[in-house]
Amino acid sequence: MGFFLETLFGGLMAGMLYALVALGFVLIFKASGVFNFAQGAMVLFAALAMARFAEWLPQWTGLESKVLTDLLAFILAGLVMFILAWLVELLVLRHLVNQEGATLLMATLGITYFVEGLGQTLFGSDIYKIDIGMPKDPVFAFDKVFEGGILINQEDLIAAGIAAVLVAALSLFFQKTSTGRALRAVADDHQAAQSIGIPLNRIWVIVWCVAGVVALVAGMIWGSKLGVQFSLTTVALRALPVIILGGLTSVPGAIIGGLVIGVGEKLSEVFLGPYVGGGIEIWFAYVLALVFLLVRPQGLFGEKIIDRV
Repeated sequence: MGFFLETLFGGLMAGMLYALVALGFVLIFKASGVFNFAQGAMVLFAALAMARFAEWLPQWTGLESKVLTDLLAFILAGLVMFILAWLVELLVLRHLVNQEGATLLMATLGITYFVEGLGQTLFGSDIYKIDIGMPKDPVFAFDKVFEGGILINQEDLIAAGIAAVLVAALSLFFQKTSTGRALRAVADDHQAAQSIGIPLNRIWVIVWCVAGVVALVAGMIWGSKLGVQFSLTTVALRALPVIILGGLTSVPGAIIGGLVIGVGEKLSEVFLGPYVGGGIEIWFAYVLALVFLLVRPQGLFGEKIIDRV
């Protein structure tokens, strides 16, 4: 029982990190109807900015406090993501209002390659380290309940807690603030929202800024775990099954989908792997997503789209 719970906890923590990346997709799709393939590049760009600013600030300012350096690096990286979001809206999205979905999709693909190249130009292409002080040594918990206890990775536990706080804050933002309600109105109907005075361009800037902050937090956590390298862009691919499972338009769906995928990957690798061969953790999520596309293409919490002719 202890081993099963250990695997379950590990899956839940990994699922929260998947959900964090998936949130960026959901936020932008809800407000603009754009499936943002650039989310992975935004995670990489944000992580590069955080890592390099943390390295440069002591040289620029002579700061010796690591906590203050990391805080300033986070603020500067967030500012960079705000500027990037504003430029995306100003130079790209503003000229593509009411265009076909395929046009917007191709635009985000172009943004992906541009952001990757810009990140490499500004911050370099080496492997960088983000160290925000999260403990990496695992600990044993519930040793009085289960023989030997349950091994829990402290870094994963803290990362899952950060992701949960961010998710709760975003949920409150969407439900309780006037800007959040405006974002939901734009998501429901662009033209109707414009007709009652909601400025579409400003809303798009806001949602891309929020997605940029989410990308920064995701990049910071994944960079701390894996190092900041260009393979971070593939993290977005791990989030695709999550949003297919949870639904492209649902913030709670991104959370539930991430938890289901995380737990499913860990349990299948441990308990089914010996029978079907190794590597099941790599393809399990995509097979599950394919099944959902066949039986419930809108996902668990997504809205069914009905076209009337």
